[in-house]
Amino acid sequence: MATLSVREKLAILSDAAKYDASCASSGSAKRDSLRSGGIGSTEGSGICHSYAPDGRRISLLKILLTNFCIYDCSYCINRSSSNVRRARFSVDEVVKLTMDFYRRNYIEGLFLSSGVIHSPDETMGEMVEVARRLRIEEKFGGYIHLKTIPEASAELIEKAGLYADRLSINVELPTDEGVKKLAPEKKPETIRLSMAKLRRKIEEKAEPTLQSRRRERFAPGGQSTQMIVGADKTSDDGILRASARLYGSYHLRRVYYSAFSPIPDSSSSLPSQKPPLMREHRLYQADWLMRFYGFSQPEILAGSNDGMLDLAIDPKLAWALRNRGRFPVDINRAEREALLRVPGLGTKVTDRIVETRRHRRLRLEDVGRLCHSVAKVRPFIVAEDWSPGALTDKAGLRQAITRSCEQLSLF
Repeated sequence: MATLSVREKLAILSDAAKYDASCASSGSAKRDSLRSGGIGSTEGSGICHSYAPDGRRISLLKILLTNFCIYDCSYCINRSSSNVRRARFSVDEVVKLTMDFYRRNYIEGLFLSSGVIHSPDETMGEMVEVARRLRIEEKFGGYIHLKTIPEASAELIEKAGLYADRLSINVELPTDEGVKKLAPEKKPETIRLSMAKLRRKIEEKAEPTLQSRRRERFAPGGQSTQMIVGADKTSDDGILRASARLYGSYHLRRVYYSAFSPIPDSSSSLPSQKPPLMREHRLYQADWLMRFYGFSQPEILAGSNDGMLDLAIDPKLAWALRNRGRFPVDINRAEREALLRVPGLGTKVTDRIVETRRHRRLRLEDVGRLCHSVAKVRPFIVAEDWSPGALTDKAGLRQAITRSCEQLSLF
């Protein structure tokens, strides 16, 4: 086998890493290299690999340590039986790449994942060593996210938390049955146990010590997880149910959804979906409703015939159209919680409305200046000079809103 150059390895292992959903560094402790010495800083606003669902931009060196893997998960392009070009970085190479890219201002941090080589502990040990050398030897203060391996020892996971800003353990699929069928070498109970241990460790380290009265540093950005969607037949309702349980059980910062698309030489038993990226996008939007808009998981798809999110419109608009009896709401009187349910009103716009109406009553024109599209909002609100009348219950309301939004997107 020919020896690969670092550039060739980078091409292979950065491409292989695109199937791992990266996350932001929000929640990480702020570090300023000008004050602490060393190199690299993090900011509270966070870094992302490209564009997160909330619109923030993140800049990471996102790579796999290796795409060799002893596991044969049906949905994974890097599974042991897959005919892909393989490569493996050394610890030295990852450290040098990270520092070189950072000094050239290409990146703000590192997202490191890996296939499992030889054993979980051997692989996890090398990933931890990368983080240790960056922090201790290179004095790197930038963001580090390690994708940890559930089967790795507790000692290695604890060491990872000392150096990384965020740790993540993949749940793989929404259901235990899906994992057992498509990734039989992985055990759902092991994954859950590892996530529970990590949660306890994060909570333990967050408590001030008796001696110093200071909190110990341990994965300040918390833990997240990734879920493959579309590799089995779980409905969107089932996926959101699984996510709600994960948030409640492990206090996750994020659940990341990764759309499954059929891959070369994949098993014919795996379902195809269309279009996978739009489904992923709608799931992120529904997840956002649960986390920031006061929606409970059951109500997002209550009344849906098939338990699937509507790909043509966003889930808040779909919910509003199924629950027209709760509208219109008075923009000048309604509680913040009711305003958050109005299609087209985000959290920032809602807060501005609540603040502005303390000083004067809002007209429809005022709302239009605050929000992105008044066409989506208008049928669901009452303002000082506006009442939708029968518009809220109009049979063709969905089509009218969709056409208006499509027209706006042209300009």
